[in-house]
Amino acid sequence: MDQKNKLNLPLDQLSQRVRDILELIGEDPHREGLRDTPQRVAQALGFILKGYRENPAGIIQSALFEEAYSEMVIVKNIEIYSMCEHHMLPFFGKAHVAYIPNGKVVGLSKIPRMVDAFARRLQLQERLTWQIRDCLQETLQPLGVAVVIEAYHLCMMMRGVQKQNSVTTTSAFTGAFENIATREEFIKLISSKLL
Repeated sequence: MDQKNKLNLPLDQLSQRVRDILELIGEDPHREGLRDTPQRVAQALGFILKGYRENPAGIIQSALFEEAYSEMVIVKNIEIYSMCEHHMLPFFGKAHVAYIPNGKVVGLSKIPRMVDAFARRLQLQERLTWQIRDCLQETLQPLGVAVVIEAYHLCMMMRGVQKQNSVTTTSAFTGAFENIATREEFIKLISSKLL
């Protein structure tokens, strides 16, 4: 039986695949520096890709509160770490998420947790942006949702075009944020340094 970690992954099988890759690239997986690497990589993948075993909508639903507040709520500069599904290389940056309540608010810590649940999967930044928007819209049913993600992609930095300073920005909006004035207020607030 495979050794399992707390995320219920077959670590022995993952470790063997990493050993195979090391051999295929011409390395000796039995040398001192690499002896425990397959196990460490398997455990790291379990953590990096833990979003497959999380329920983003359930995270939001776990902390909904009736509240009459009806102005914009923004959680900005949420650190994201994800893996590009095309090359399995990391991309990382910040997500800025806003919503306008419609009788309910969500516990603020749940928004970054929901973002992580989607980010900790093999992803495309574009899809990640939509998933965050749609999850918040469907579970909270606010008057509108706005999401902007800015990220660096190692698949562009350490291979391919090798552009070190390229930042990819994606956005997605629903409801009230489709109004240009509301969208501009959001963009101004996430761009400003208020603290």
